[in-house]
Order: sequence, then C-alpha cells, then structure tokens
Amino acid sequence: MSASPDKTGAFRIKGVGRHTPARTARFTFDGKSYTALEGDTVASALLAHGVHLLGRSFKYHRPRGILTAGPEEPNALLDVSRDSARRQPNVRATVQEVFDGAKIASQNRWPSLSFDVGAFNDVLSPFFAAGFYYKTFMWPREAWAKLYEPIIRRAAGLGEAPKEEDPDHYANRFAHCDVLIAGAGIAGLTAALSAASTGQTVFLVDEQPEVGGALHFDTSTMIDGQNGYDWAQDAAARLKAMPNVTVLNRTTVFGYYNHGFLGLAERVTDHVVRPAKDLPRERLWQVRAKKVVLATGAIERHMVFANNDRPGIMLASAARSFLNHHGVSVGHNVGVYTAHDSAYEAAFDLHRAGVTIAAIVDCRADPGEAVVAQARALGVDVLTGHSVTDTSGRLRISSMTVVRNGGGNARKIKVDALIVSAGWTPSVHLFSQSRGKLRFDEANQRFLPDIYAQNCISVGACNGTDDIADLVDEAIAAGGGSAVVSAENRFEWTGGMIGAAEGAGPDTVVKAFVDFQHDVTAKDIRLAVREGMHSIEHIKRFTTNGMASDQGKLSNMHGLAIAAEMLGRPIPQVGLTTFRAPYTPVTYGTLIAHSRAELFDPTRKTPMHALEAAAGAEFEDVGNWKRAWYFPKRGEDMHVAVNRECRTVRDIGGVFDASTLGKIEVVGPDAAQFLNLLYTNAWDTLKPGKCRYGIMTREDGFIYDDGVVGRLAEDRFHVTTTTGGAPRVLHHMEDYLQTEFPHLKVWLTSTTEQWAVIAVQGPKAREIIQPFVEGVDLSNEAFPHMSVAECTVTGVPARLFRVSFTGELGFEVNVPADFGAAVWKAIWERAEGLGACLYGTESMHVLRAEKGYLIVGQDTDGTVTPDDAGYGWAVSKKKTDFVGIRGLKRPDLVREGRKQLVGLLTRDPGDVLEEGAQIVADPNQPKPMTMLGHVTSSYWSENCDRSIAIALVAGGRAKAGETLYVPMSDRTIAVEVTDMVFFDKEGGRIHG
Repeated sequence: MSASPDKTGAFRIKGVGRHTPARTARFTFDGKSYTALEGDTVASALLAHGVHLLGRSFKYHRPRGILTAGPEEPNALLDVSRDSARRQPNVRATVQEVFDGAKIASQNRWPSLSFDVGAFNDVLSPFFAAGFYYKTFMWPREAWAKLYEPIIRRAAGLGEAPKEEDPDHYANRFAHCDVLIAGAGIAGLTAALSAASTGQTVFLVDEQPEVGGALHFDTSTMIDGQNGYDWAQDAAARLKAMPNVTVLNRTTVFGYYNHGFLGLAERVTDHVVRPAKDLPRERLWQVRAKKVVLATGAIERHMVFANNDRPGIMLASAARSFLNHHGVSVGHNVGVYTAHDSAYEAAFDLHRAGVTIAAIVDCRADPGEAVVAQARALGVDVLTGHSVTDTSGRLRISSMTVVRNGGGNARKIKVDALIVSAGWTPSVHLFSQSRGKLRFDEANQRFLPDIYAQNCISVGACNGTDDIADLVDEAIAAGGGSAVVSAENRFEWTGGMIGAAEGAGPDTVVKAFVDFQHDVTAKDIRLAVREGMHSIEHIKRFTTNGMASDQGKLSNMHGLAIAAEMLGRPIPQVGLTTFRAPYTPVTYGTLIAHSRAELFDPTRKTPMHALEAAAGAEFEDVGNWKRAWYFPKRGEDMHVAVNRECRTVRDIGGVFDASTLGKIEVVGPDAAQFLNLLYTNAWDTLKPGKCRYGIMTREDGFIYDDGVVGRLAEDRFHVTTTTGGAPRVLHHMEDYLQTEFPHLKVWLTSTTEQWAVIAVQGPKAREIIQPFVEGVDLSNEAFPHMSVAECTVTGVPARLFRVSFTGELGFEVNVPADFGAAVWKAIWERAEGLGACLYGTESMHVLRAEKGYLIVGQDTDGTVTPDDAGYGWAVSKKKTDFVGIRGLKRPDLVREGRKQLVGLLTRDPGDVLEEGAQIVADPNQPKPMTMLGHVTSSYWSENCDRSIAIALVAGGRAKAGETLYVPMSDRTIAVEVTDMVFFDKEGGRIHG
C-alpha cells in the first residue's frame, strides 16, 4: 500500500481507514480549498493534504501543529463558520467533523499563519519568563488602568468572539437513569451490556461520533473473534435496540456534581451540512443517575525535550488514529521517540502502511524485548538508551537530534514527522469532580481512583486496569449483570515515564514545552520553585501550567514531576491541582439553551398584569416580577402621577396589586412552635383569625426578612414575605426544618403564585369592598386591624386580611390566581366610581415612608438589628430560643452609638435628598470626613407638602432634634433628625 495523490490528499493511503472514498466534502482553510472524506475531522483532512501548521501559540506565537487526535488537543484551535453569522472560535480541529462548505480559519496570527509578526515575542522570550506579569505590571501602579490593562485585554485570548447575534438555537433536557456510563470503549460498552441485561435504565455517553474509544486506533485487539472496532459497532447497535438504553454519541460528560447529577453537552448538528431548522445546534442534558460508571480511558503523555512543539510532532496514539481510522499518514518519513511500548505499535502500523520509520528512539535502556525484536525484524532502526535532544524546521519538523543518554556525539536524523509517547495518564477528571480521592501508583507513575464520595465506580484504563481480560471482568461487575465478552490484545495500557529527557538542559534558552497552549516550559516550572512557589497550586498560577483550554490533560503530570524533582519530594507529597468542570470547553449557547433574548431571565407577571397595562401602567422590574410602577394620566409625568396617587389614597382610596408578596403556607401540629423558632416574636399566643407583624433574623442577629403572618387555624399559618425574599425565606425555613428542627411536624409550601392579592387602602376602603364580601362582618368591632378571615369575594373563595402598608384603613383580598383578574376588575370598577385610583409601587414606597414603615433590603443592609430599625418591640423578651437570639446578645450589637434608623427633614422643604447620600456632623471637617451614616429612603411627600427621608445614622435616636449635613457635589444640605413617622403620628387612620 502506498500514498495516493488523489483529490483527498497526498497522504491519504488507499485501503486503510474506515471512511468511504466516494463520499467527499469540500472545505476551505485560510481561504484555500480542500477535499475531505465524510467522517474526517478537520485535523485528519488537513493532514491528508500534508498541512501540519494550524496555529500559533498564545504567548510566543510559535508555529504549532496537531498534537493529538482527541478533545485534549491544546494547539490546533480554529475558527469554524458556515456563513457570516454562524462562526465559532477556538474549535478543536481534532474534534470538529468536516462538513461540506465549512470555512476554517487559523487564529492568533497576523498578517498570515506562515508569517506572523507576533512571533517576535519568541525572540523576546527571555524577558517573558514565568511570573513576569506579576512583577512587571506592579509598577508604576497608576499605569495599570491606562497602559497595561488595555494592552493585555487586546492581547488576551486566541480566537475572536463573534460580534453577530447567534442565529442557532439550543436545547435542554432533564433525565433520570439507573446507570450512566461515561465512555464507550471496551470497558464502557461491556458495562452497558451488563447493566442493560438487568433491565436497568442505562445512559451510555461518548464524545466521539462512533463508539469504540481506543479501538479507533488499536487494531490489535480481538473481541469475541471480531476486530475490536467492528465488535464495538455491533455492541452499540444491540444497545440502541434496547428500550431501556439511551446511547448518546458526540456527547461529552463535562461535569460530575453532587448526588449523581451530571452535565452532558451533545453536539447535534455541528457536523451537518444543512441542519433541519427544528434541530438545535447543541443540547444540554442534565441527568440524575443512581449509579455512575466511569470508563473514560487514558490520555497519552507527550515527551518533554527541546523544541518539542514544532508542527509535525504528535502523540503516537494520534498518528495511529489518523492512520487506522481516517486512512491518513502523518508523514512519509516518520521518527519515533518513546518511553513506552505503545509507540512501537504505532510505528508498526505506519510501517505496514508503507510509511518509512526513520528510527525509533527509546530513552529506556531496557524496553520490552518483544517489541524491539519485532521492530528490528521489520528493518527499523531502534536506538535504546537514547534521547531526542532537539528538533529543527521552521514551520514543520525537518529533523531530530539524537544523543545517547549519558553523553556522546549527537546524531541528526531527517524526518517529516515525529511521534512521541511517554506513557499513559488515566483520565480521572470526572472522578475528581465527584469529590473522589486519588492515590499515586508509584510503579507506573500515575494517579488512580481510591476513595469514592458518591455511588460511582471507575473501570478500565481510567482505573489503571491494564490487562484487557481484567478490564472486561471489571466492567461486567460494574454493570451489575452479565455480558459474555472475551478479548485479547498485544500490550498493556500501563503508565510510563513522567518528565522525560529535556534536551539541552534546564538552564538554557532552548524551550522544552510542558503546556503547549500557554507556552509553559520545563524551565518555567523550575523557575517557579526557585521563586518560592512550593505548592503545586501556586506553581500552576505562577506559570499558568494547566490553565489552558485543555485544563492540563497533557501538562499536569509533567509539571508535577518537574516540581517534585526540584523540591526533592515524592510526587504525592507535592500534591495535585484540582480538576474542575467542564471537562472540555462548553459553549455559552449550550449552557444558556433557551434562556436568551426575552427568555434570558424568566419574567413573572401577576394575574392582573394585562388589566394594569390596559389602564396605562408603567412597569418596573422587581426581581423577576413586572410590577406596576405608576399609572400616569394624559399629560402627567412620573412625579405628577405619583403625587396624585398619594393624595387620592389618603383622601379617598386606592387599589394596588400586591400579588408579588411572598406567601408560604406553614401547616402542621408544630407550626406555631416552628415559627417561634424562626421569628423574633411569639406565635403560640396568636389566636386564629388574627395577624401579627414578624421579623426574621439570621443567626448573627441581623434582620433577614419581615412580613405579616396570619393564623387561619391552630395548625395553619399564612406567612407573607418581601417580594424579593420569598425564595430565600422558604430556603431558610426548609434548611432549619431539615437540619435543626427535624423533630417538628411541619410542612412548608410556597403559594406565592397561587394567590392573587388586591390591596384596597384609604378612608373608603371598606365601602369599596363591602358589596363583594360574604361570610365576614367588616365592622371595626368584628373585624379590627390585623384580622384575617376566610370568606368569598365576588363569589370566589378568598382570604381577607385587614392589614395596611400605607397607614390607612386597608384590606388585602387574596383569591386564587385564576380569579385574580375578574375580582380586580369588579373591585376597580366600584373604586373608580367612588373616586379612588390605581396606584403603583412608587406611590406605595412614598406612603409607607410617610408612616415610617421600613423595607428590608432598602432601609436595611444586612447589618441592622431589630433595635437598630426601631423595632425592638418585635423581639420577644420571654422566648428562650429563636434563630438569632445569641447573635443579638453580642456586645457589639447592644453597644451605644450603633447606626439606627431615623427620619430626616431638610431645612429647605423642597430639597429632596439622594438615596445613598452620606451624612456628616460637620461639613467643614478635613477630608477624609467621618461619615455618620447614609440616606436609605428619600421622597417628595405631597401629603406632607415637603421632602421626607429615612436614614441610618450612628447613635441616630439620641440625635433627635440635632442638625446634620448631607454633602453633595454642588452644595451641602442641612437636615434635622426626627422620628420616622411623618404623617398621622397618632395612627388613628389605620383603625378607620
């Protein structure tokens, strides 16, 4: 067999590979057109045409080619587009399948890939040693924002992010299964067959287009009398035919989280020429699995030697994969540099395909006799006890320099490609993400799974299982069933040398690369240790080793070994950096799925939203809620509208949509006891049919939330919270119920969206709702302030609260959400006839401030206690325990001089303070001034005919009557400290 100079490439070998020659695809790379076979990756297609130069490195802009054949690729990152709008940078050429019409472009170079002016950085590399940025950019400090930051931002990154809106759509699915298997090589397929035979629901997930794992390149394995790859395809077909099995190809398990939760990224149409419009580009799977089987295999290690980054140098397994799967030779005259027997298998496969093997250089003095004898029998020159110390070639390797270990004359051997192998590193990333603990296998220089934190098991090469018979037995046991599989192959997948020969030595300017994408060399690792970085995490950050898009899959072990050597410690004592999700990069589109444009953030609307919009409401965003802000009439701006609404509520009445209030149903025989523990005040004394204002504190004693709680029965409470606090309050309650008070018989249910709430406030509030209410006497005597009753309103079952956030006579009508609009319509029709108005959140804020009612999160900042807020009366003196009781007793929380909420009146009634403005005692004091506090709420009050404000002021209540100052940019405003009640100080209006 020989290379065939057909249209698909001069390095395409006839009769080799698994693609159909009749199926071709056209694509361009940097504007030049190429032909590929369907099933090619961009990497294999370009190699078929002899193209090895695909990119430039990040820091030094050195020429870089294809290093691997899989997702761990650090070099060949390309820009891939279908049209002007569909473009994605930083796509791994070894993963992206070729499709007809693909436009591929190299990155991080100018003006061209072969001539890049950025390569001048390589000449300046002595000035860019590891950690240079930590030292260089510290001085002068003022130059950071103006000089350093803009330059660094322009230089950062490899690809250019698209500026056009993404026209594709993405999908999201949730699933549960009994067993999820990550990886569909021999181990994964065997485990799947075993698990499926028991009837369990099985997910088999693999990132490649076809199952098989290492069988893509390993042709020496036979399973059940079949070639391993063919057996794998047959096994997948059997699994896909089973109703209890889901097989996902082109899908990466990128994250393993708590409680068997895994994130999967499925590439649905990236390989399709003209995808159907209803298909997503990618799909995010969120899967909860009872058991996880990790069959993620192993990643081959590269060799560390001088100039080991030239295009044309790649892993032996990659060269074997390009040959046996894609039918592409990586060169015509190939050199081999190894510390492991598996590179010999690659050399034999290339030799059998008609490729010349220039020499096999083995740095081991005594490699396996069988492979050496076989190589020499084929006429291949084997140099044991030798190392490659350097390479030459500008844009592609042209020769390798070989020296006997221990010294001797250098020998230069011409090659057009060099394949390397320093052994195999088990892929333990997902295991580590699951919080499992690793152990170090000293004999094979590798980390292996040890202590499991979840219901998970590792099988095969990722577990260090080297013998294929043992691997099959292990996988069958992991699946929990049976699968009759027999297999054999020629060599074991053991580890190998870490930190192999480094060419000219550690202190020369010759670069022996450890991390290819970030240009981290062995010298950089040594420098980091000399600079005092003795923690592997510090070394990682000082050098950026392992921080590139491949997340250290190739570089971590080499960097660790070099650091251990420098520190004189065993590798396990140096430690291991954290393997974080995602396993491989995941697009934002996949993670966001449907959450974009108008769906970017969920929009919550009350049942009355459409009616409010029809009434001319302007809306504001409050969390996810759309709330009516104010209701302007023709010719009114916001201020005029709010002033009118505030006057009307005080004089006649107003109707307000309060549906967004958080609502939680607390039910059970221990409900009152539970609330006693969660709130500062008492609830066992509250009678059914009555309400009470409650304050909730955190354990540190600071206000967490507040709201009115109504007792409907001995065992049932209707709890309200602030609009923005509903989710966190429910979470807070659930947390304590499950962890601190699990003995209490209480059930919590969020009912925020189940109830529509119509607040009717003002002197005519009773008159407005009276005709619609049945089942309750609304008189002051029968239904006083802070009462609650179940009744009907307009014939609809309702909960009626007599409460007020305005200081006026007030009722809150709670009806099932489906009836909210109809009840609102009836109430508003009558209210409008009586001269009342609709009012929004801005007027609500003004009205409550006139009465001195606080809003948690606006008038509090997480450091305010109930006493600071003037609500000390809400803290029970009789209770022996509640959340926050110990915090409130801390000396700092009861000392004099704490910031307290007070009212402020400006000397000029027309001056409206800015919220957030700082307050001082003496406006003439030297800078920096001593700040006493800040303004939390400030408004113009039409009812008070002046401005009003609430503020947090140090020792505020003791300063009543004093004059303080609010320095502004153009003037200083004098204010008088008062109490917080500005309107109806006696409080008679609230009682009607």
